[in-house]
Amino acid sequence: MKEPKHMQVWQDCLNIIQATGIVSKQEFDTWFLPVRPVSLEGSTLTIEVGSDFVRDEIETNYINLLGSVLRREIGKDAKLLYQVRVVSGEKPVRLPQETQVQVTNRPIVTGYDSEMPIENSYVIPGIRKIDVNSQLDTSYNFDTFIEGDCNRLARQAGRSIVDNPGKSTFNPLFIYGGTGLGKTHLAQAIGVAIKARMPEKLVLYVSAGTFQSQFVDATMGKNKMNDFLLFYQRMDVLIIDDVQDFASKVGTQGAFFHIFNYLQNSGKQLVLTSDCAPVQLSGLEERLLSRFKWGLSAELLPPSFETRVDILKSKCLHEGVDLSDEIIDFLASKVKTNVRDLVGAYRTLILNSIFAKKAITMDLADSVVRSLVSDTRREISINTIQSTVCNYFSLEPEQLHSNSRKREIVQARQLAMYLSREMTNSSLSTIGSQIGGKDHATVLHAIKTVKDLMETDRGIRQYVSDLKKKLSTD
Repeated sequence: MKEPKHMQVWQDCLNIIQATGIVSKQEFDTWFLPVRPVSLEGSTLTIEVGSDFVRDEIETNYINLLGSVLRREIGKDAKLLYQVRVVSGEKPVRLPQETQVQVTNRPIVTGYDSEMPIENSYVIPGIRKIDVNSQLDTSYNFDTFIEGDCNRLARQAGRSIVDNPGKSTFNPLFIYGGTGLGKTHLAQAIGVAIKARMPEKLVLYVSAGTFQSQFVDATMGKNKMNDFLLFYQRMDVLIIDDVQDFASKVGTQGAFFHIFNYLQNSGKQLVLTSDCAPVQLSGLEERLLSRFKWGLSAELLPPSFETRVDILKSKCLHEGVDLSDEIIDFLASKVKTNVRDLVGAYRTLILNSIFAKKAITMDLADSVVRSLVSDTRREISINTIQSTVCNYFSLEPEQLHSNSRKREIVQARQLAMYLSREMTNSSLSTIGSQIGGKDHATVLHAIKTVKDLMETDRGIRQYVSDLKKKLSTD
């Protein structure tokens, strides 16, 4: 039997696209192979794609190639009509939305078929309720998250969300702050409290790194991308930790953008954490950044002495440890950087007492604090490093962030990246995103360059030595 005309035309298009070698096998298998031709009426070819995200990827990255191929196969008046569908079991469910694209040499025009009703959201019928491992740690709860001036706004916003997830003005809730200040604790506490109060809710905590890995895996197989998007769209509460790690990952950002929009429009709750405020994030698309600002951005600051005392007293109460007020005040006065370091000093003190079979005295506490002195120094951030480097070389921050290839600016930028890697726990992607929106490969090259020069260039060694001293003493 002769193959229907629309299927024959689409298969010819696929053959040409493969033969050009313009797209890789992975790209072809991900974006073109799952597409289904529906009909060919005159010069209009209708195709079905698995999701809005797939449609947008084709329009953004491949429409010029596809348009050229379609004009060759159909003629200069070729048009392409999209139908977006999702798969429920084995039966395709056609959504009440179509996007039409005029394939010409002029700029692409996208719009909606005037005869089709347009809806902001849709319900996928026939999907049974599923059990999801929320990936929540119940030890991260509101009882163990001590409130203080440093975190009051964020904590109270979190409590408000628990009462009415997705329906408050705090959607998304964007929690940001330095290392060890409790971002993950608070984000998970929100999820734990919602799950305890509303067990039927689908709540998921996931790091940005895990989301990125899942996205890459989804691009590898047929229909996996559809499954990936559908899974996340079914969440009632989605908590994404360390969103700054999305920097420069365009595909991942695109997927998250569509998931974010779907959940937001469906009245579902989003909680995001980052090491800096949305306005300071680099390497993320403006459309994402604008959405991060829709709800509430709440900063976590280093705890005051009084809050540090309250944290230690809470730990003692929950763990049945008897520490004198003198010991607690001593630890709180010496470990000032962040909650993580404070709790680390407390645990080290307890373990030293147990293993050495010694009473917890001021002498033992002093010994523990001295042994942790490198961990209790003032926290150094990437922003602090950039500012110090700019002052040292008499540069403006805009020059450091620019694409200038002037030797002195390139050298200063490389030193800032090297010191950020040496003196913070930030990933290469995070460093690059905050220093001019560079990718991790650029940061890696900068670090290697500085290391190599330090072996042969006395001037570079002096720069590094001077900058480290300033960062340690300022």
